[in-house]
Amino acid sequence: MKPISTTPNRAEQVYVSIRDSICDGVLKAGTHLVQENLAARLGVSRQPVQQAMVLLKNDGLVLERGSRGLYVAPLDAEATVHRYQIRIGLDQLAARLCAERAATSAEIAAELRERGEEILARGMRAAAEDKYREAVGHDVEFHFFLYEMSGNPMIAITSEPLWHYLRRVMITVLSYAERGQLVWEQHQDVLDAIVNGDAERAVALVTDHINGAEVALLGAISELPDQPDV
Repeated sequence: MKPISTTPNRAEQVYVSIRDSICDGVLKAGTHLVQENLAARLGVSRQPVQQAMVLLKNDGLVLERGSRGLYVAPLDAEATVHRYQIRIGLDQLAARLCAERAATSAEIAAELRERGEEILARGMRAAAEDKYREAVGHDVEFHFFLYEMSGNPMIAITSEPLWHYLRRVMITVLSYAERGQLVWEQHQDVLDAIVNGDAERAVALVTDHINGAEVALLGAISELPDQPDV
């Protein structure tokens, strides 16, 4: 983690730094998070670290164990299922709205095609090169692009907390479940259906894509070595 420069919103920067270190696997499950040590590493006081920990606990990335302190949460199958139950509804809605907008506007369809293909190209390249963290970043970027293009800003706002947790476990899927290229082929199919204005097909493809990702993710979690009991 890099030291934080002086800014008015120091707590938010601390939160993002620790969150990304957890999601990217730099801080492993079971790691004891000593606030004084984190503050020293980040070059801040304890107060913004304390504020960041509240947000991280809300995200499900950090657990508090009474007098034992704070720990990086283990990957949890049940928590993952709960988040995917919410995510699938949001992604289905986004796919439907995007396709409906594309069907009524050639300009929107063209923007979906151009920007979507750019994201897909970056994601496919990262997956082919086994750059898992980059691939996950582009995966998240693709879905948030669809949220944006849906025309409903509440989809992105509602889904953002889910993705902080899911980004972490998605790296596990790409690393252990060997779904890298398949993910991007499915993204391509979803984009094609949306651009063609086929809402029903887009929703069906998104549903298959997310269900498949969830199954692979849960399988990957079950195959991981025993995680620390925090």
